[in-house]
Amino acid sequence: MASKTVLITGCSDNGIGSALGKVLHARGYHIFATARNLAKMTWLEGLDNVTPIVLDITKPADIKTAVETVTKATDGKLDHLINNAARNHFMPVLDVPVDAVRNLFESNYFGPLSVTQAFAPLLIKAKGQVSFITSISGYVNTPWMGLYASSKRAIEVVADTLRLELAPLGVKVLTVVTGGVKSAGQTYFDDLKLPGGSLYKDVEEIIISRAKGADGMPRMDAAEYSKAVVDEIEKGISGKFWYGEFAEMVRQGTTAVAVPLEAMDSQMIQGTGLDTWKL
Repeated sequence: MASKTVLITGCSDNGIGSALGKVLHARGYHIFATARNLAKMTWLEGLDNVTPIVLDITKPADIKTAVETVTKATDGKLDHLINNAARNHFMPVLDVPVDAVRNLFESNYFGPLSVTQAFAPLLIKAKGQVSFITSISGYVNTPWMGLYASSKRAIEVVADTLRLELAPLGVKVLTVVTGGVKSAGQTYFDDLKLPGGSLYKDVEEIIISRAKGADGMPRMDAAEYSKAVVDEIEKGISGKFWYGEFAEMVRQGTTAVAVPLEAMDSQMIQGTGLDTWKL
């Protein structure tokens, strides 16, 4: 397979995954486009140089099959992995059963972790790059989004650690901290309602309205966002890229911007073995 290869999780229509896929396809990449339901990837119709794959990132059997499909097509190499698939969630913390929280983390934390571990040998062989689509919500304590935000922040810590651990193996890691972007995410909440005994019934209509995007906040067009993200991916470097509405404001307000990321990484690996080990 002569083209550069990329596997993107969560490529259903009208989402960030499909928007990224369109940009990458236009730039000549072979796209392994994944979704739980292939019928929801109609944007692939008529395109060549694409391989649709059924992939529920919470199912080990699906992940295994996806790895086998890519391995067979590429002689065991993958240039880029983009961990995009995730579930949105909007609900007061007190109103969510712990089992439901565990399910959320299966999608937003354990899923991308499992996919990354499974595709690591292919990325290492290609000296490739893995990207994680995270969220500015992981840096701010927005009411009703605490559980979603915590799941996105958790996988971001994994991504930031992998940036250090994969460096000696020649794999780049890019964390894309995403601000407001127009996508199909709000459709998760068409039938949202609070449980009967909720302490927040008095503000239920406000919660539902905000969940559906009626919060007055601007959102960037997904095509504009995706072009900028792909530009960053094609630099072939590790790091953290903040993009989308409010991303720069949150970055400046919540991170130690006086300390360059490279300097922080250099300090963090001291004495861990990664400061001296080279493959």
